[in-house]
Amino acid sequence: MPPSTLALSPFARFSARVILADGWTRRLIAFASGAVGAIALAPFDFVPAALVPMIAAVWLIDGSAGLGPNGGSWRASLRAAFGAGWWWGFGYFIAGLWWLGVAFLVDADRFAWLLPLGVIVVPAGLALFPALGFAMARAIWPAGGARVLALAAGLGASEWLRGVVLTGFPWNDLGMMLGTDLTLAQIASIGGLHALTFLTIAIFAAPATLADGRGGARPIVVAGFALAAIAAFGAFRLHSGPTDVVRGVKLRIMQANIAQGEDFNPANKDVILGEYLTLSDRATSPTTNGVADVTHLIWPESAFPFLVARDPHALARIADMLHGGATLITGAARAEREPGDRRDHYFNSIQVIDRAGTLLNRYDKVRLVPFGEYMPLASLWDRIGLTQFVHVPGGFDAGRQAQPLLSVAGLPDARPMVCYEAIFPDEVGALIGGARPRPGFILNVTDDAWFGLTPGPHQHFAQARLRAIEQGLPLVRAANTGESAIIDPKGRIVAALPLGVEGVLDGPLPVASPPTIYAALGFLVPGAILVVFAITALIARRRAD
Repeated sequence: MPPSTLALSPFARFSARVILADGWTRRLIAFASGAVGAIALAPFDFVPAALVPMIAAVWLIDGSAGLGPNGGSWRASLRAAFGAGWWWGFGYFIAGLWWLGVAFLVDADRFAWLLPLGVIVVPAGLALFPALGFAMARAIWPAGGARVLALAAGLGASEWLRGVVLTGFPWNDLGMMLGTDLTLAQIASIGGLHALTFLTIAIFAAPATLADGRGGARPIVVAGFALAAIAAFGAFRLHSGPTDVVRGVKLRIMQANIAQGEDFNPANKDVILGEYLTLSDRATSPTTNGVADVTHLIWPESAFPFLVARDPHALARIADMLHGGATLITGAARAEREPGDRRDHYFNSIQVIDRAGTLLNRYDKVRLVPFGEYMPLASLWDRIGLTQFVHVPGGFDAGRQAQPLLSVAGLPDARPMVCYEAIFPDEVGALIGGARPRPGFILNVTDDAWFGLTPGPHQHFAQARLRAIEQGLPLVRAANTGESAIIDPKGRIVAALPLGVEGVLDGPLPVASPPTIYAALGFLVPGAILVVFAITALIARRRAD
């Protein structure tokens, strides 16, 4: 590091300590810096916190690339980068996903002993992806300012892989550090979540180059300009005028705030259904007459601890409540048995019920939650008597393919999404395009009661909202405990209920915007960003050699 005023600055001295750190000091730096990144996510939404993990990532890879005691063979430098990336990712996922452990306490007698699986083992496994990202970045690591692009390419590509490998789990993708801010998130209408990820890494890693002077001021200037352009684009898009609403549609979202556990079981089905019916028919003002004033009533995922389609009495009570002509759209488990089957097959579904109590249409969830709704390698787990969280014999079956929710009277076609399907950018796009007409809105029903009043439901809401921005489609979200909301195609909240409250939410259905660039091009834009970043880093590396 050349002696200069800049090199002797506190920032430069601190960077040198990180680069030269070894052993447990290096591991703890990586862990702590990764953990700080969770502050940039919902519900904290402190975007500047993204600086800490990204700047540290550059210096940690510098320390793996022959600039510190970890220098040596090519293989040793890759191992050093991989190790630093694992500890960095472990900290990030521990801090961002600790609330997974709450689900193991809902049915504590059966699952409390597995709590370390959610709190430690899952983050440890997910940390393999940023570890791979650090190693890939190290493989193309240049000496100058372009190394921030190498980091963005390697770490961004590993985040992309995290969303698809072993069914995928893109929860808290690094792009959500920008995606939680409504103005900055608007760039997702061009490149989606993965473009946000590449940009987040590159922008917030850029200040790392100021410590040593090898990158000059160019990286921070370019990063500042990029962030300002993203903010300007977002501000322009958000202030381009109000969104029209679909005429003749008045929605009511019911948020029962019923906790998971002993109270939510088939023995209490009449009480639970009664609570749903009473709350749904509540007058919200002296001039309203309950459900008679709305056209569509929406209940959340897993509304019933029983199979409503096989319960004529329950259907009759629902029909009696819908006397004014409203249509009910509800989350509900369903079962079917085809000829030759020895058992029922269960599906986590959205079902449509009219005022006569007739089941009109349904959607079966395609992406199931591993260990929550089904058991991977079930025969292995059966040997120790372990089953999925949801009390369904044999677990849920996945729906055959994504299907729109069609022909609901008075509504445009919907893209239905059950629970965590809404965190997958490709799930919306998989249904849109081809010969199918574009849906008019996204319908997301969920039950986040498993995770209590933790950051989990807030993170889930932020990721679902990003799907609206990406596609230019309004989002109607019904959550058992919150956050329930009606969101316009630009991610603006039209109406909402906060987490942990009981209530009903009345509002209009916004009209869909024209298809966004991301809706038209899909992964082409983030793919192009990845290629440009990687090639630029490789060219810079070759020139330095």
